[in-house]
Amino acid sequence: MKRTLNHLKPYYIYTLFICLALVACKKELEKTEDNSEKLDNQIAFSTQNKTIQVYTTAKNSDLRLTKTDDLTFKKGVQPKETEISVFVNPEKSFQTFIGIGGAISDASAEVFSKLNKDKQQELLQAYYSKEKGIGYSLLRTTIHSSDFATGSYTYIQEGDSTLKTFSIEHDKQFRIPMIKKAIETAGGTLLTYASPWSPPAFMKSNKNMLKGGTLLPEFYQSWANYYTKFIKAYEKENIPIWGITIQNEPMATQTWESCIYTAEAERDFLKNYLGPTMEKEGLGDKNIVIWDHNRDLITQRANVILSDPEAAKYVWGTGFHWYETWTGGDPMFDNLKAVNEAFPDKKLLFTEGCNEKFDPDKYQYWPNAERYGNSMINDFNSGTVGWTDWNILLDQTGGPNHVGNFCFAPVHADTTTGELVYTPSYYYIGHFSKFIRPNAKRVSTSVSRSVLLSTSFLNEDGKMVTVVMNKSDNALTYNFFVGSEKTVVEIPARSIQTLVY
Repeated sequence: MKRTLNHLKPYYIYTLFICLALVACKKELEKTEDNSEKLDNQIAFSTQNKTIQVYTTAKNSDLRLTKTDDLTFKKGVQPKETEISVFVNPEKSFQTFIGIGGAISDASAEVFSKLNKDKQQELLQAYYSKEKGIGYSLLRTTIHSSDFATGSYTYIQEGDSTLKTFSIEHDKQFRIPMIKKAIETAGGTLLTYASPWSPPAFMKSNKNMLKGGTLLPEFYQSWANYYTKFIKAYEKENIPIWGITIQNEPMATQTWESCIYTAEAERDFLKNYLGPTMEKEGLGDKNIVIWDHNRDLITQRANVILSDPEAAKYVWGTGFHWYETWTGGDPMFDNLKAVNEAFPDKKLLFTEGCNEKFDPDKYQYWPNAERYGNSMINDFNSGTVGWTDWNILLDQTGGPNHVGNFCFAPVHADTTTGELVYTPSYYYIGHFSKFIRPNAKRVSTSVSRSVLLSTSFLNEDGKMVTVVMNKSDNALTYNFFVGSEKTVVEIPARSIQTLVY
C-alpha cells in the first residue's frame, strides 16, 4: 500500500497544481469582470480647455433660454460650509436617457388644425427643432379617445369583439397628419408610444367608457388584439410605434375615459393575454410599460408585477405621473428610487404631467414652470430614463376637453386671434430637452444647499450638460465643481440654468 501511494504522489501534486491554477484564473476573471462593471460606470470626460456656456430663464426678466455667460474652469480648492456649491463627478454615471417630449392628443391636433400654416410651422419648430426650438425627441399618443378630445370614440363598431370593423380613419383627420409633421420636423425620428384610456364600453363591467369600471374577463383576448391592431395600423401609416402602456391611470375612476385594474389584474392580463399576443403577432420587440399612474402606489404595482417572472419578462419598465399631490402631500420621489433599487433591470418613464385647473390669467404663473423643473430633476436623479409632458398644445379655454377637465399646456393657441402663447413651463422643459440628447448618460451630481436642485448628463458627442434650478427668491452665487476643477456661477432668483461644457 505504501509503494502504491508513493507511486501516485506525482499525480496528486499535479492535480493540486491544476486546481490551484484554476482557482487563480477564476479570481482573475472575477476581478476583470468587476473592473469591467466599474468601467461601465465610468466615462471619459475632461474639463481641460472647456468653456462653459450658461443659458438662463428667470422670473421677472426677459431671460428665456437666453445665453447669459461664457465661463472657464480653474483648479478648485476646498469649499467652505458658508459657500453654496454644486458638485459633478464625471467618474460616476447611471441610466441611459431615451428622450423628453409631450403628447399629441386629439385636442392638440384639433387646435393645431385651426392655426394658419405659418403658426403651424412655428409650433412644430418650437417643439421639435433642435436648432430653432427645444428639440423634443419623445412622443406619446392615445389609443382611441381620452378626455382631451371633442368626444368619446373607438376604432370599432360597438359590440364587435372580433374587431372586424377596426379602423383608425378617425385619427387620419387631425392626429396622424400632425404626428407625421412632428416626426419630419424632428429629423425623421421620434420615439413614439401609445396609451389607452378605456376599452370600448361593451368590454367593461359598467358598459361605459367613462367613470371607471373593469375589463370583463371574456374580452381579455379581444382587448389584447386591439393593441396589436393599433400598432400595425399606425405603422402602416409610417408612424413607428416604440411601445405601449397597458392602461392610463388604472386606479382612477374618472368622469372621463377610465378603467380600473388592480395590480394582480394588470399582471394577469399582461402575462396571460397581452404579452403572448404581442409576441404571436410579431410585435415582441415592442416595449410594454406597466402602471402609468402616480408615484404614490408605484412600489406596490411594481412589486406585484415585476416579482412574477412570467409577467416581468414582457415588461420594459414602469410609467408614472405626478398627480399624487392631489391628496395634499408632496411628490413621492423616494418611491421611484425604491422601485429602481428593487428592479434595476427595468426602466422608469415619466408618462404624463400637466398643471391642472386652467386659468388664462395664469399663463405666466411661475410656480407652474417650477413644478416642471422640480419634477424633472428629481425624477432623473431617481433613475428615470425619459420624461413625457401631457398635451403639447391646447386652446384659450385649456381644451378642447369633452368633460370639462381643462388644463394648462406649455403652449396655448388663441384660436380667435391665431396667436401662440408660450408659458414659462415651455422654457423650463427646454432647459433639459434642448441640451440633453437621447443616449446621454446621467452623471453623479449633488448640491450643498437645498435651495438649489441639479442634475447632469453626458451626451454622446462628449458635451456635459448640467441643469441648476434656484427655488429661492434671492439671486445666488455658487461654486460649480466638475471633478477637481471649478468656476463660479451667478444664478438669478426663481430661475433655471443649463450649463453646457
